[in-house]
Amino acid sequence: MNIVYADKEGQIFDDPALAPLGRTGNMLTDILEEELIPLPEGATLVSLPGTKAVGIDKKTGETVVMPGDVSAVGALLPQGYTRLLLPGYVKREGAEPLPLFGYTAVVWHKNRFYVAADATDALRERWNPLNYPDVEKHVNKMLDAYGENRIYQHLSHCSLVYGCLTSQNTFLQRYEGALPVSSTCNAGCVGCISEQPEESSFPSPQVRMKFKPTVDEMVEVMVNHLQAAEDGIISFGQGCEGEPSTRGRDIAEAIRRTRAITDRGFININTNAGLTPMIREIVDAGLDLMRISTISAIPEHYNAYYRPRGYGVEDVAASAKYASDKGVYVSINYLVFPGVTDREEEIEAMIDFINKNGIRLIQMRNLNIDPEYYLTHIPKPKGDILGMKTMMDIFRAECPHTEIGSFTHVPPVEFRRKKVM
Repeated sequence: MNIVYADKEGQIFDDPALAPLGRTGNMLTDILEEELIPLPEGATLVSLPGTKAVGIDKKTGETVVMPGDVSAVGALLPQGYTRLLLPGYVKREGAEPLPLFGYTAVVWHKNRFYVAADATDALRERWNPLNYPDVEKHVNKMLDAYGENRIYQHLSHCSLVYGCLTSQNTFLQRYEGALPVSSTCNAGCVGCISEQPEESSFPSPQVRMKFKPTVDEMVEVMVNHLQAAEDGIISFGQGCEGEPSTRGRDIAEAIRRTRAITDRGFININTNAGLTPMIREIVDAGLDLMRISTISAIPEHYNAYYRPRGYGVEDVAASAKYASDKGVYVSINYLVFPGVTDREEEIEAMIDFINKNGIRLIQMRNLNIDPEYYLTHIPKPKGDILGMKTMMDIFRAECPHTEIGSFTHVPPVEFRRKKVM
């Protein structure tokens, strides 16, 4: 396999004299053939500004930093694929942090591009951006019918400008649809994609919603989606908003009113689950699914990344346990990073969290962040690195009641609880 690099114009080349290196945490590492899959449809190759590509001279075995203006290259994977290694690179002196994307090691092999990744979820083809036709037509149709609803107005921007697939589903009236409701948050995540402090060295790639939807607006979106979509899911908590449970009472009321109209489909909340009293109220109103965003079950690591305001991992655990005990299908949105997530101490803590709190699905999500920036904001990792694939195998063995995937799944029959009417 050959190293891949980009020139200053962004054109991508390979060098047959150099073998590629990947990166796990802050360490460069060889890339093994069993870690590679062909570049998936819907993936994007990007140059990494402010970096130099690093490889191995195939004749001498020496590590080589490529000279001149050439940069390292990474792949941005579509949803459903878990990154196994970061691209191999070194930063140039004075380089700015990389934009908030999840960069994956890419190589030239057998006359095509390959990436260090795992195809984690069988639903990935459903979420392939190439399978989202005529979105603008559906957006305009919905706006013509419900143009006064500010949620649809907001999601039209997410659909057409950001290319958010969940928001597009709201207009296509299928699968999991988006329902953002909150402009405020009780955390200040280091890698937040919708709001960064003014002094941040990199901008957020999305703009957070600026208004407070009414319960009537929520119910209209919920009923439209659940009545139209086969096994549809409507989801509070999107990347363009803050923490939805800050509006817990309004969400609970919207759930009750929606369930008085239809018992079709499933109601989900994507949440940090730190506001346990609000989570209980939402669960008791008739919630079906809950996906908890987390990066670690180790308090020091969790707190360093999420920078929570007034809650901790113990509150997250209490929310998960309460929901699970009430029959909600609970999953975690697990922000994973090679060289950190796959260390022994992280794996052990997460196994304990999953098994004690009734987690039924691990949704593997590649953390979108500059590696150096992330590593300097969290406690120094301690245990041995076991590898991302080994980590997933350990979860399968040690958490027998828990699936591994990447998306919100329609729950099995035993979790399809009676709706509150």
